[in-house]
Amino acid sequence: MGNRSRRSLCGQKARNYFMSTHFWGPVFNWMIPIAAIYDTQKHPRIISGKMTLALTIYSMAFMRFAMKVQPRNLMLFACHFVNTCAQLVQGYRYIEYHYISQQEPTAQQAPASTDKTE
Repeated sequence: MGNRSRRSLCGQKARNYFMSTHFWGPVFNWMIPIAAIYDTQKHPRIISGKMTLALTIYSMAFMRFAMKVQPRNLMLFACHFVNTCAQLVQGYRYIEYHYISQQEPTAQQAPASTDKTE
C-alpha cells in the first residue's frame, strides 16, 4: 500500500466516516438482505407474505432516503436495492407456491379409500 493511500485511510476524514452511522448503519443493515438471500434456498411454505411485502416497501422507501440524504449514502442504497430484489424473489416464490402451482390435495380433495371395513 502506498504512502498516499495509507495517509488517506488513516486521515481524519476517513476516521470520521468509519466511525459514523453513515457507515455502520448500512454495514449492519446488510444482515437483512443476506438472510433473505439465504432464505431463497428454503421451502416456500415458510415464507410470510405479509412480512415479505413489508420488507419490500421498507427497502424501497430507504432506497429513496439513501439518495436524498446529504451526502448520498450509496452503501445504504446498495443494501436496500439488494434487499428489494431478494424480497421480490421471495414474493414471487410465495405467490407461485400458494396461488399458482398445484398444491397437494387436502383431506377434502383426497380420493376415497379402497379398503372396506366390515
